[in-house]
Order: sequence, then structure tokens, then C-alpha cells
Amino acid sequence: MKTNLKFAAAFVAVAALGLAGCSSSTDSAEPSASATVSDFKACQVTDTGGVDDKSFNQTAYKGVTDAAEQLGIEASVLESQAETDYATNIQSFVDQGCDIIITVGFLLGDATMTAANANPEQPFSIVDYGYADGDIKNNNVLAQVFNTNEASYLAGYLAAGMSKTGTVGTFGGLNIPTVTIFMDGFYNGVQKYNADNDANVKVLGWNPKTKKGLFTENFDKLDDGRTFAQNLVDEGADIVMPVAGPVGLGSAALASELGTDKLMIIGVDADQYELDSANQGVYLTSVLKNMDVTTFDAIKQVFDGTFKGGVVVGTLANGGVGLAPFHDMEASVPVELQDQITALETGIIDGTIKVG
Repeated sequence: MKTNLKFAAAFVAVAALGLAGCSSSTDSAEPSASATVSDFKACQVTDTGGVDDKSFNQTAYKGVTDAAEQLGIEASVLESQAETDYATNIQSFVDQGCDIIITVGFLLGDATMTAANANPEQPFSIVDYGYADGDIKNNNVLAQVFNTNEASYLAGYLAAGMSKTGTVGTFGGLNIPTVTIFMDGFYNGVQKYNADNDANVKVLGWNPKTKKGLFTENFDKLDDGRTFAQNLVDEGADIVMPVAGPVGLGSAALASELGTDKLMIIGVDADQYELDSANQGVYLTSVLKNMDVTTFDAIKQVFDGTFKGGVVVGTLANGGVGLAPFHDMEASVPVELQDQITALETGIIDGTIKVG
């Protein structure tokens, strides 16, 4: 198989390409031989998950450190310990004179907009949030949004094809669009598998019609990941996709204890097989949101003087989203199912298959 939103008035799919009184760190990478040494500074504000969350904060920060290595710039990060830190951390970086400020996560949307409008010459880029026309007064924000429902559609199809119990599950951190877009795709992918294969695989934890499901109400409590996954297993699910950042690591730890004959995990945001070394063998795949690439590109635009703001959308077609390799599970996924998923991906890319 191939391995490789605008939210506000609407959350749209576009077929085109998260500290004061808080912990902080600064990384200055040595430039490569071809890089130009510069006093340019790229700065990231995380949400409460922190920069080492093995999820979207960490993936976005890889884009910052990649830029430091390749462009010879300075990288800095402020980790928010609570939502009340968001505006303070952003202002701290404004005061420091950062050339671009990267904010990570849906929950930083309001604080980023306020800061951007108060500092119209300051470039910003926000991960996982888009603005309605007129929200940003000077076009100084580049929104990074992702059609993750495309990749999670593939993951749902895969999960349905791999389930031995005929029941799969998902849960989220918060009931917000950047979480539920994963869950929508997963649910609809299962329904597509059922239609294609005359099957009746059930999905627990989310209903796209009612917009109701299972949510931990946080993105950092690993014990919740264990508890929610266990509850789904108790209801019959043998494959679970947690959409809750580091919370999902608790689910993976449970899967390691139960064994993959009882529970397999589908990761999100980054290839969790590569990040969660303690539980590698439980990951069937991961739904990739390649925020490192879009974050690097945002920084490079400012560095090159080509920054224009606006929105960039990651899709299957441009590689902004995708499925991770099956890794240890490769031999367990039937070739026929792999071929179905490859054909499904092609159909989504060329527009003949709609993910909803």
C-alpha cells in the first residue's frame, strides 16, 4: 500500500496542498555547511500537552528544529502549563522579537488572533485552526489545517478489515472539530468497508450524525487512555483509535499488557510506532498529520520574504496527511485488504470516492 479546515463559520475540506510561570527551553541548532547563519528566530508556543507529547506539539516542533538545522536559524519554544498561559506566552515571544511565532492547537485560536491583530507586522502560523474572512485584519497569519478525515477514512477501512470481533472503537480528547474530523473519517471508513464487503462491523465511541461520543476532556492524562480503551474492549472492540494526543499512550500501554490478539491501536498525528518505543508492537498504523512539513514551509516563507498568510490545507493528494506503514503488522494485513486500501486512497485523491 502507499504510505506515504477552515474552522470558524465552517470547517471545510479543501482539495489542495499549542511563559511566564511556565517551563521553557531554547534550542539553537548548528547550521549545515550550506546554511546561512542568521539572527532569524522561529518561536513555538505549545498547548498544555507540551513539546514532547509524542503528538502534534512534538511534530510541529520538528518543523521548527528542521528549519533551525537547514536554514541556520534559532529555534525557541515555550510550553504552556494551562490555557491561561497561551496569551502570556505569545506576548513573551512578541516582546522577544521572534521573526515568526508558531502556535499549536485549536485551543490557541483566539489568543493567536488577538495577538496577530494587535501586532499586524508580526508573522504567525497556527497549527489546526483556520479563521473566517475578516478575523485577521492584516493577513499576517498562515493557518495550517488538515483533511485528516481522508487518512482516517483509510484507517477505519483497515480497522474494519482487521477486526476479529466485528467491533472497533474510537474516543477523543475534546469534542472539537480538529478531533472529531478524525473520528468522522474513521466511522465513515468502517461503513465503506461494510458496504464493499457485505460486513457489519460496528463502531463504538462516536456517531457523526448526533456528534456525540466518548471524550476524556483532556489531552494529557494517560490513565484516561487506559480506562477508555479498556471500556471499549469490554464492549467488544479489538481495535481502538484514540484521538487525544498523549492520552493515547495509555491505550497503547494497555494493549501491550493485553496482547494484540485482544487490542490493537491506531495512532494519530505522527507515526506512533516510531515515537512510542515501549509499545511499538501494538500499533496497526497511524493517521499522519504532517505538521512538521507545513511548519517548516511557514518558517521558510518568512525567512525567504515570501510570507503572505492565508491558509494551507494538508490532503492525501499533497502528502499533508496519510497512513503510516504497518511496521510489525505488515505480514498480518492481508494483501487483498492492502490492495483495497490502495485503491481507496487513489479514489479519494482523484475525487471518485467521497469521505463525507
